[in-house]
Parts: sequence; structure tokens; C-alpha cells
Amino acid sequence: MHHWFVFILVALVAVPAAGQSRVGTTAAPFLTLATGARGASLGNAYTSIATGPDALFWNPGGIARPYRDSHRGGLFFSNNQWVAGIDYNAAALTLPVTNTGVVGLSLAFVDYGDMDVRTVSQPEGTGETFTANDLSIGVSYAMPLTDAFYFGGTTKLIRQSIRDMTATTGAVDIGFVLVTKYMNGMTVAASIMNFGGKMQMDGINSELTVDVDAQNSGSNESIPARIKMDSWDLPLSFKFGVALPVVSTSDVTLTLLADANQTNDNNLNADLGAQLEYQTRMLTFDARMGYKDAGVDNVDSHFSYGSGLDVQLSGVRFGFDFALVPFDLLGNTRMIDFRIYF
Repeated sequence: MHHWFVFILVALVAVPAAGQSRVGTTAAPFLTLATGARGASLGNAYTSIATGPDALFWNPGGIARPYRDSHRGGLFFSNNQWVAGIDYNAAALTLPVTNTGVVGLSLAFVDYGDMDVRTVSQPEGTGETFTANDLSIGVSYAMPLTDAFYFGGTTKLIRQSIRDMTATTGAVDIGFVLVTKYMNGMTVAASIMNFGGKMQMDGINSELTVDVDAQNSGSNESIPARIKMDSWDLPLSFKFGVALPVVSTSDVTLTLLADANQTNDNNLNADLGAQLEYQTRMLTFDARMGYKDAGVDNVDSHFSYGSGLDVQLSGVRFGFDFALVPFDLLGNTRMIDFRIYF
């Protein structure tokens, strides 16, 4: 039966190279960053096994699946020391509200740090600084439609800010997970992320005064005006993932993962991952490895690595996860997560 998984991997890796690139044609690109050390260490091939609070950033349907077969509530904190001194932090909360339904709250914040104000006449800096940041806040709900099919959705507010300019819009995410009875419990999942409005910068820096009739000396030279900025789509993303436990015993599980990822500002690409899990009644240890953007050559990083450990104490599980994503030219990026499941 494993030949079906091999077929899926081959199909995903066979990425079409033709077509005009649309890279850089959407706003809020931070929405496509890997959130959480688990997904990042698996090469972003996380759509099918995302459970707990961090699933809100990958597939909202996953929060309805119990973590370790018993925990549906949880807290999640993640810090990503990204390239160029960019700091990416995320937090999420899931709460069971009925026997089956789960509510989720999520927050993602990107801080680009202080930057010098430079002008044509003062290219080395004016002595002033400005900041830029991105924010996403989401509210989610998910529930199982059957004992093996989970569905969920998120409504979120997205905001980008640079100096005195801001852009705000709304978006929704939807996703499902299907746990099959075949091939040791193969899991299939899909999600549509960032389906929403356009983003258009506005603020005090777009205001100015103009003389609409400079040829007439009697005209008003200080008529208030505003520059109309272009509007940009969000990075709409469709993900389809498969997880196959190729080894499954009471203590050890080896899972192979594959995701197909298509965004409206890039070509179709495939992400691959593998997770080796050792589990006892009180402790779980995971070793992970991933290969993202399979079939794409013009990227600075493919491989990713990570591990995780969680311990159960008095019915509550405490977990830590670490991911390392090396870049050829930009250096290594590190991600650390802290989790509580209840």
C-alpha cells in the first residue's frame, strides 16, 4: 500500500516551472511565514498533522482534533529570530466550549525594529528613526463533523504599519482534516488561508498641499490633497497535505509528510517532512526534518531541522519545541515554542 504514498510524493514534487512569476505582488507577506517550530522544522509540511493552538496558523480544522487523544485545550507561544534582525512572535489559545466544539484565539506580530530615516540630501540619515510592524488577530471555531472528519474556520484582522502609514483589512481561513483507516491511519487535510480584502496604505504621510492652477498667480497655493495609494491582494494560499505513519508501534511512530502549496503570488511547490516520535505514558520526544520548496531552485533555503519534548504532569502536558532553518546567504534562523495542553 505504501506505493500510493510514493505516488503522491512524486506528483507533488513534479512542480510546473513555466509561467510568469508573481513574487512581490501581494501585501502582508508575513502571513506566509512558518509559525511555530513544529511546522518550520518539517519543511512547512504540517497541514495534515497540525493539532493544538498552533494549528490556527496552518489549518483551523486541526484544533478540533485532541492532542495525544485527550487534550483539546492549550496555550502556545512562539518566538522566531528571523533574518535581518526581524522578530516574529505568535501566541494562540484553544478552549473547548462544548463536548466537541473548540474556540481558538490567535495573535501574530512582526517587529522590523528601528530604522534610520534617510533622504536624498541626507543619505546617511537625518538622526530620526521609524518603525514598521505587522499584526494579525484571529478568532476561530472548529468541530468534528464525524469521528474522523474535522472542520474549522477563522476570521481575522490584518494590519500593517510603517512610520505614520497603516493598512488594515479582514480575511478568513478554512480547513479540514480527514483521518482514514488505511495505511496505519493515513491523514489527508487541506486549508485555504488569507481569503479576504485588499490592503491600501493611508496616513499622514499621504497628505500634502498643492496648487491646482500654478499658472494663475491668484489661485490658492495650499489646497489640501491626499495621495491615493495602490491596493494589494493578500497572499491567498491553498494547501493540501498527506501524512503517512510508515512505522507505528505502541512506543515509536515514524511519519512521512507531504504538502502541496499554491499561493496567488508564486508557483505551485511541494514541501516534504519526516517526524520520528518516541512516546511513553508521561513523556514524548520528537525528532523532525523537512525539505521545503521541492522542485524550486532559486531559493536560499531548503532544509530544516528540529526537535520537541513534552511531559505530562497532573493531567497537564508541558511542551518545548525548537527549529533551525539555515539559509545559504542570510544565516541561520531559530524558532522556540512553549506549549501547555489541558
